[in-house]
Amino acid sequence: MRLFLRTYKTLMSKEYSHRDIEKKWQKYWIDNQTYKTKEDKERPKFYVLDMFPYPSGAGLHVGHPLGYIASDIYSRYKRLKGFNVLHPMGYDAFGLPAEQYAIQTGQHPAITTKENIKRYREQLDQIGFCYDWSREVKTSDPEYYKWTQWIFLKLFHSWYNPISQKAESIETLINHLEKNGCSGAGDQFLSGNVETEIPKLEPGVWKTLSEKEQQDFLMHFRLAYLAESFVNWCPALGTVLANDEVKDGVSERGGYPVERKLMMQWSLRITVYAERLLNDLDQLDWTESLKDSQRNWIGKSTGASVFFPLKDSTKKIEVFTTRPDTLYGVSYLTLAPEHEWVAEITSAEQKQAVEEYVAFAKNRSERERMADVKKVSGVFSGAFAIHPLTGKEIPVWIGDYVLAGYGTGAVMAVPAHDSRDFAFARHFNLPILQVIETPSSHDLNEASWDEKSGKLINSDFLNGLEVKEAISAMIHHLEAKGFGKGKTNYRLRDAIFGRQRYWGEPIPIYYKDGIACPLKEEELPLLLPEIDKYLPTETGEPPLGRAKDWKYQGKYEYELSTMPGWAGSSWYFLRYMDPGNPTALASEEALKYWQQVDLYLGGSEHATGHLLYVRFWTKFLFDLGLIPVNEPAKKLINQGMIQGMSEKLKKLEPSRSKLYNVVGQTNEKGDLVDSYYELLIDGKQYKFSSRPSDLFISENALHYFESEKPEFTASNVDISFVEKAVVNVPGFSQAHHYENAIFLTAGGFWYKGDFTSFGNGQSEEMISYQEVEKMSKSKYNVVTPDSIVDHYGADTLRLYEMFLGPLEQSKPWSTQGIEGVHRFLKRLWRLFYDADGNWIVNDNQPEKAELKSLHKTIRKVGEDIENFSFNTSVSTFMICVNELMDLKCNKRAILKDLVVVVSPYAPHIAEELWQALGEQGSVTEANFPVFNPEFLVEDSFSYPISINGKHRTNIEFSLNADPKEVEKTVLKDEIVIKWLEGKAPKKVIFVKGKIVNVVI
Repeated sequence: MRLFLRTYKTLMSKEYSHRDIEKKWQKYWIDNQTYKTKEDKERPKFYVLDMFPYPSGAGLHVGHPLGYIASDIYSRYKRLKGFNVLHPMGYDAFGLPAEQYAIQTGQHPAITTKENIKRYREQLDQIGFCYDWSREVKTSDPEYYKWTQWIFLKLFHSWYNPISQKAESIETLINHLEKNGCSGAGDQFLSGNVETEIPKLEPGVWKTLSEKEQQDFLMHFRLAYLAESFVNWCPALGTVLANDEVKDGVSERGGYPVERKLMMQWSLRITVYAERLLNDLDQLDWTESLKDSQRNWIGKSTGASVFFPLKDSTKKIEVFTTRPDTLYGVSYLTLAPEHEWVAEITSAEQKQAVEEYVAFAKNRSERERMADVKKVSGVFSGAFAIHPLTGKEIPVWIGDYVLAGYGTGAVMAVPAHDSRDFAFARHFNLPILQVIETPSSHDLNEASWDEKSGKLINSDFLNGLEVKEAISAMIHHLEAKGFGKGKTNYRLRDAIFGRQRYWGEPIPIYYKDGIACPLKEEELPLLLPEIDKYLPTETGEPPLGRAKDWKYQGKYEYELSTMPGWAGSSWYFLRYMDPGNPTALASEEALKYWQQVDLYLGGSEHATGHLLYVRFWTKFLFDLGLIPVNEPAKKLINQGMIQGMSEKLKKLEPSRSKLYNVVGQTNEKGDLVDSYYELLIDGKQYKFSSRPSDLFISENALHYFESEKPEFTASNVDISFVEKAVVNVPGFSQAHHYENAIFLTAGGFWYKGDFTSFGNGQSEEMISYQEVEKMSKSKYNVVTPDSIVDHYGADTLRLYEMFLGPLEQSKPWSTQGIEGVHRFLKRLWRLFYDADGNWIVNDNQPEKAELKSLHKTIRKVGEDIENFSFNTSVSTFMICVNELMDLKCNKRAILKDLVVVVSPYAPHIAEELWQALGEQGSVTEANFPVFNPEFLVEDSFSYPISINGKHRTNIEFSLNADPKEVEKTVLKDEIVIKWLEGKAPKKVIFVKGKIVNVVI
């Protein structure tokens, strides 16, 4: 380290040189492993974690580092406060984009992923993060996914005991079944009232079952199990997608149609943890909005299951309802289009209509169906059910507002008291039966009464009861009559765990005689085999079906699905604790020391799926005694999004405007001959020999369309071709294949790179307009940090991203204020060096005003970091530096502490100035200055001096000054004498610590 300090002399330049400084200190941190962390029992630990990034080929844009900068500031601050900080980084390296690229190009996803990671690492390093890169993990590394597979095997070998309320070895279940058997789905000991289709098994029968019968039975209980499930199937991608990978009925990646399909799939039984996942939120220091997202996703509801016998059938449709009090108001039933009985109960007359409707509904995701409350669709099945209380026949309809994944996939429709049932009933002219009194102001012909309040009417024995009493009374009645039972339900569904893709963790299962058999732990990892193409086989099997001679022991077929992208990211926080361990997920010592994440930062898009899965895996591993914590993270913060500022042009299809015409004569066949295309502007005709593809209109040319008022569409323009709202038309049109488009300006038009003037003296500039949108390649509004870092420096970027606004809020990217932040760093530099590059720091004792400015900053910055108010710290730095400049303070005692306080935000310049001060080692090894409140105590006050109530000057006095002495001094002041104009004052009013007023 001393050799380094001798080798690298302090940069003595007239100007602050960010490029040299940042390159120097980034190399120093790597060479000296400044941020490498070890377990240290002498210091308190603090674990800061960023959510796993997926390394895309586009690299980072300026929005990505926002959370990373915040976590980096916090990590550096905690180091300065004496904590042993773990701040790791790695990559969620399995994913669809790399595989899609492999399908298109034939390049192995591992190569693509490696290149993308290299690009990410370069960008992360240039921003100056304090990551411990010795702990880097990649989910696609076999040494990592060996333990992902290991956790899967643990899940496969476990079941959830509803009595002990935790996961246990499947052997404890087998022991129970050998002795006691199973009484079926209602077996409370085994099912814990969780919906599961388990058959009855008499005591003593277990050992008489075949191996396959035993294994099939255990699949009803294993936490990792194989079963037929409804999935989001994307034919174009050839795989199953998670709910959060589907948006508006299409895949988030690529925009391909997605349909609901029944398939044999591996799933994880997360539903058995629903109550714990819900209740344990109360112990977490997370925002209420984030907790509410989790609560809503889990979706706990209490009510009753009611059985409606089908007419002329032995079947009974089970309905879960939270409003059993409204049972007398049921006028029809609605089944989800995917309900297993739809085809069976549909009448011959309705068969075609039902089949067409079911096919239509398959193309809408559950999320889309839940969100679309305005669009009503459905079809009558032709079947009738019998109301269990009244004995009346009620029609059974099919409607996609009912979801197969919630409850039983069937609802009892009470149109008078449910808005979606009401809309459905009005649309199809079905009866609306009121069973709860409504206020006189409410019209049931216009809207349903959904409030859980009021007295029951038209409901037999419930009449006169309040809703809450009626719910309880109806549940008791249903159970007494055998028509139903009280029940708790959850919206949370078991997690589909299989993907019909190549680039993912192989599931460590092989098949022998139709039995799913797990690999032994010592046989892990099961490596991804090489294949010739990354597409499904010609017979429709997943891509792994292409692997040659890929069989267990050379004869048994492996599972051909791979794990989903979230598998590796569900436990990565644990591997960071001990990433090189070849014999365990992490050592017991490391797990005990680091425990759990103290601060977790990431985007709100992970508020449900990812966080639920990682909490589920954590609880499971805790149940087995493999880790010491029940939750992954104590505190979690969602940073807001830095949005892009898109540049747009209005666009028309040329034929949609009256200003554009096709001119020519027709021959005998009616074909155009001698045709040409024309643009008419102010009565002038401009001809084109070929048909223009698009017509773009500048913002200053819209007046040409005032009379016809066409409907424009918005088209994004690549921001790299726009400067101050002026579009570089030749560059943009060539780069984005718009060579055959017309770009209309106020003074002419661009076509094929040339400009034609209208001769009206108006501008030829193509003017765009702006909109704030998500920053993405598809919107051409991506700004990379590379150019910002090169031009202004990483320290400027770090400070500026924090300065944009509160961490949790979204804000548009703009470089409008970045020059000011960069100037601040130059002013900081000037406290140490003069304009000629001379060192001007001295060892003089600091004065009170200087100490006051410093300690205000120490207090404010410390409070801001602890409260994650990073934006106000930047303002505080600016104020402090300005005050010290005004005080001409170049004193070591002040500047040394200031460098330490600034270092979490701007580490490169802080390291350089720390070294220049003659300090040894890195500034990260310093201690955060201790705030001394005494330096903020005022012993004097600058009194405003007024003459007849008008402020004229200020004079500073001690807060203990004698009023008579104050009066004498004021009346001798030159400015006061001037305003007195020779007149004797009538009196002098002195208010201590506030004002002096001279009355004349």
